[in-house]
Amino acid sequence: MLRQLLLGGAVSLGNIAIHAIVMATVVGTARRALTWKHRWPNSWLTAVMVTTVGVLLVAHVAEVITWAFAYVIFGAAPAEADVLYFAFVNYTTLGYGDVVPVERWRLLGPMAAMNGVLLFGWSTAVIFEVLRQAMRSRDEGSQS
Repeated sequence: MLRQLLLGGAVSLGNIAIHAIVMATVVGTARRALTWKHRWPNSWLTAVMVTTVGVLLVAHVAEVITWAFAYVIFGAAPAEADVLYFAFVNYTTLGYGDVVPVERWRLLGPMAAMNGVLLFGWSTAVIFEVLRQAMRSRDEGSQS
């Protein structure tokens, strides 16, 4: 059990590092982009939000792929399983239950789910922050 916790924790920390890099990049880029002068503030707001969410979606897919690699390396998924599907089901907490980890790695599924929930929450906070900044920028631009 300790081995599962340590290795699952290492994969989770790796995903947190991926997410931190993406979050810092998204917030910094959004802040810079929102200072640019633009003719159509509502269209600009939409473009910034779509781009932000798109980048975060790519980050989450990269994190799911990280879990899939871990499942392959550890031999955690049953031999007949589609490992990427298995990783998505765990990370998103969908939990179909049609594929379950091998007995000795059964804690990795819940750890992936916990990791996904945490990172989805973090993404939601960043989306809200970018939206808040974008709306403030739009409103300040319309007043001048």
